[in-house]
Amino acid sequence: MASISSAGLLRLSSVLLIIKLTAGLVPEAKLNVKSFGAVGDGKTDSTQAILRAWDQACNGFGKQRVIVPEGVYLTGPMAFRGPCNGFMSMQIRGELRAYGDVGKYPNAKWVSYEDLNGLLVTGGGRFNAQGSQAWTQNDCSMKKNCVLLTTSIKFDHCTNATIRRINSIDSKFFHMAIDQSTDITVHHLNITAPGTSPNTDGIHIGRSTNVNISNAIIGTGDDCISLGPGSSHIIISKVQCGPGHGISVGSLGRYMNEQNVWDVKVQNCTLTGTTNGVRIKTWKGSSPSEASQFIFQNIEMREVQNPIIIDQDYCSYDDCANNPPAPSKVKLSEIQFMNIKGTSASKVAINLICSSAVPCEGIQLSDISLKYTGPGKPTMANCSYVSGTASGLVSPPSCIKGADVSLFTTQML
Repeated sequence: MASISSAGLLRLSSVLLIIKLTAGLVPEAKLNVKSFGAVGDGKTDSTQAILRAWDQACNGFGKQRVIVPEGVYLTGPMAFRGPCNGFMSMQIRGELRAYGDVGKYPNAKWVSYEDLNGLLVTGGGRFNAQGSQAWTQNDCSMKKNCVLLTTSIKFDHCTNATIRRINSIDSKFFHMAIDQSTDITVHHLNITAPGTSPNTDGIHIGRSTNVNISNAIIGTGDDCISLGPGSSHIIISKVQCGPGHGISVGSLGRYMNEQNVWDVKVQNCTLTGTTNGVRIKTWKGSSPSEASQFIFQNIEMREVQNPIIIDQDYCSYDDCANNPPAPSKVKLSEIQFMNIKGTSASKVAINLICSSAVPCEGIQLSDISLKYTGPGKPTMANCSYVSGTASGLVSPPSCIKGADVSLFTTQML
């Protein structure tokens, strides 16, 4: 019987390992961060211990699970970087707690997942950013070139990632940001911060495609969900939003040469007590870009201040009134508002203020019923530089008049 050389045995072992990995026969490796020195007492810094657990998992083969068990783990910045050799899972059962001092996070990120293909973040635990100390330092509503505070959880250059059964509270800035990523699924999240906390967006998406968000409860001091430049193929469904600023596309046009936004669906959502419902906002004085193919449908409004709003006169800085910028050059088109019902906390329930430089086109209103909860006259619709159509019952009556781009207002009689 012929013998097998050492090189032959090595090749055979490699083939068998690949077969096992492909067949899923290699068991999932489970790495508990406590085994690497993490202490869940809420006082001991566990940053390096958790990162050591991640690094070992990332270098392993097959499925790898990093477990953060019950307890409170105080940490500074943590970047969970790839690429990794196998599918990565982080199961957070306890609480990851940030320092209150924003100076501990010089790169404006607390927890980031970077350059990963195949990721699951789950476990039912929570991220507590202790943001209240930082909120008084936020001046982004007054300065265009403000210093950005710390985002709690960021997914950067990730592919095939799922985030589920996670809680995030009191972020210093955005709770979650998805940037330059593809094929991301987010569901069953609970995100909370006081309604007065500045720029604490629940989930912000930018330069990403194929993102699906569903079954989330979000209440913050800013947008529950916001979509920035470069977002495409986005589905948002079954989100409960409030308090906050609603579900927003934008703001767009703040910076030069922004990427277009297109193919966005927001459906089966409920907004309660928010300052806006479904909103599209673009900056005055913007460089040219486009945003199109949006569908907002099957949405319930409960005491919402501006249930349906397009605002292309957006500018949040104090000097805008004294030095009015040029009109926005973000072109909005093919936008549908369908089956949106409930109550409005303001008389203007539909407010479509488009740009005089690039008027909105293809705006559709269908089956809208929004009632004013205050005293006096019923709700009304207000339009500027809009063309499109209306169908079904639209209350307040549509202010859209074909291709007419003059200013007009229609009030419900």
